[in-house]
Amino acid sequence: MSALDQLQPLILPEPVGFWPPAPGWWLLLILLPALGYGLWRARKLLPKKASNDTVEPLDPLRQAALVELAQMPKPYDGAPAGAWLQQINGLLKRLCRNHYPYSQSHTLNGRKWLAFLDNRCPAAGLTRWMILVEGAYKPECKLDDKAINGLTQSVETWIRKHV
Repeated sequence: MSALDQLQPLILPEPVGFWPPAPGWWLLLILLPALGYGLWRARKLLPKKASNDTVEPLDPLRQAALVELAQMPKPYDGAPAGAWLQQINGLLKRLCRNHYPYSQSHTLNGRKWLAFLDNRCPAAGLTRWMILVEGAYKPECKLDDKAINGLTQSVETWIRKHV
């Protein structure tokens, strides 16, 4: 008999079962849901994100443009609107020259000018105000009060939100 025959057979370890877990795992099973619940309740204590309704401070150029727009005498009660429309166009062209110096926007007129403005701020919807570019050249151009207020609101929106 050889020395190898005298060896005992190999004893293979028993497979470790999945269940039941060790005692520390029971504690983890209880702590994880408790931690999740605590974080869910603590979300009220965290600072809230700023909403989109907050008003961002305007740069000085936009602020000055809004003041200038508000100070322009509006042609209410059937007064000729040509000069007022020219002032608005001049104000918008000055703003565009400062904000978009390489776009040559100050050379645009008519529909191209309104399209340029609308591309920078579609929310203002200035393309529907063709009177803005045509009214300055019409003799005795007159606007009703609703149109004056609507155009003023659109220009104000453009000044505040253009990109």
